[in-house]
Amino acid sequence: MQGVDLFITITDRTRADQFAAWYRAHSVTLVLTALGRGTATTEVLDFLGLEATEKAVLFCVAPRSAHMVRQAARDLWLDVPGQGVLMTVPVNSIGGATAKEYLLHQQEGEDAMERAATHDLIVVIANQGSTDLVMDAAREAGATGGTVVHAKGTGTELVQRFFGVSIASEQEMIFILTRSETKKPIMKAIMAKAGIQSDAQALVFSLPVGDIAGLRELDQEEN
Repeated sequence: MQGVDLFITITDRTRADQFAAWYRAHSVTLVLTALGRGTATTEVLDFLGLEATEKAVLFCVAPRSAHMVRQAARDLWLDVPGQGVLMTVPVNSIGGATAKEYLLHQQEGEDAMERAATHDLIVVIANQGSTDLVMDAAREAGATGGTVVHAKGTGTELVQRFFGVSIASEQEMIFILTRSETKKPIMKAIMAKAGIQSDAQALVFSLPVGDIAGLRELDQEEN
């Protein structure tokens, strides 16, 4: 299969419709929008000149295209701090020719080539109300912030049967975008302080990030 990516975009809720319309105008068939909130500390918000805002997280699948990422950065002003962050995660396969045609319109993506990953997306699934515990641990290991989305879990009975712990059905998904060299320390810190044996009962995994737009403010903060 030609290169295909999952596009993940995090922006202010007031811009969600604008971002979704931009994707549709670029022949993306299905755009899913989830509601979330930012976890940045007051100090970080003051540094970036931002206000604490509710977030929207948009998901869509499209042919791999660095050009599309650059175009989004220009059209949606992602290089301006506070406008949003766009990242791509490689998709290995799509189930069925019909689904592939629906999602991609049989478009040819750019050649799938090895891309040196500079960032990773850490995904934390934790009990509702655990964001502060997770993010405190993550920040101590170098994370600058994250975005949390409310979710409802299933299969909690199986977890209790096999792991001997009871996990609440109301969950939070916390997305932390970080440089690859800080991924392991952040994940270890979260597991140590908010892992399965803690009140948060967090499960942690990471995804490789391909193309990125909208991280200039993070670079400035680290320099």
